Amino acid sequence: MNDIEGLVILLTYLAVSASAISGALEARKHEMDIVGATTVAFVTAFGGGTLRDLLLGRTPIFWLVDPWLSIATFAISIVSFYLIDRVSEKLLFIPDALGLGFFSILGATFALQMDLSLLVASLMGVVTGVFGGILRDVLCNKIPSIFRRDTELYATCSFIGAWVFILLISLHVEASIASWVGTFTVFGLRVLAVRYRLTLPIP
Repeated sequence: MNDIEGLVILLTYLAVSASAISGALEARKHEMDIVGATTVAFVTAFGGGTLRDLLLGRTPIFWLVDPWLSIATFAISIVSFYLIDRVSEKLLFIPDALGLGFFSILGATFALQMDLSLLVASLMGVVTGVFGGILRDVLCNKIPSIFRRDTELYATCSFIGAWVFILLISLHVEASIASWVGTFTVFGLRVLAVRYRLTLPIP
């Protein structure tokens, strides 16, 4: 796990970018102004990673170390708010699913770097992947979609994708390959869940 610093940086920027787009578009859908959109974008992009770093005792928090993450988030939120044409409700999940995939693998990666158990690594992947979306929904005055019984598989996709990544790493698969496979496992499962309305069983 010592030779993937560049990959971690790439995944971080991809995750932050996808989540910022998701947050800005969700804010616009709820008729917020640009201040609201940038705020929701920042919270969506940084919420999961911030909680992860606090739980793992990683300080300073990841986005405080790299100011370009904040600059990128600010720019992306403005572009998304003003320049992306209105998209259908069905397409809003795409940037969110990408962010979920990237952040899930990042969370698991940092936990493995600290030699924590595989279970904890998978849970850190889920926390990192879903918490930004939870905060986004709260700011948009919604019950977080992850907690609603009619929501298609969400945290489950993160959990499975994180385990795919962890198992590949355990089998000594190259970290970059394991990361991309894990990321697109999360993304693919989320797309399939939305497409076929797959949900967890209800009582």
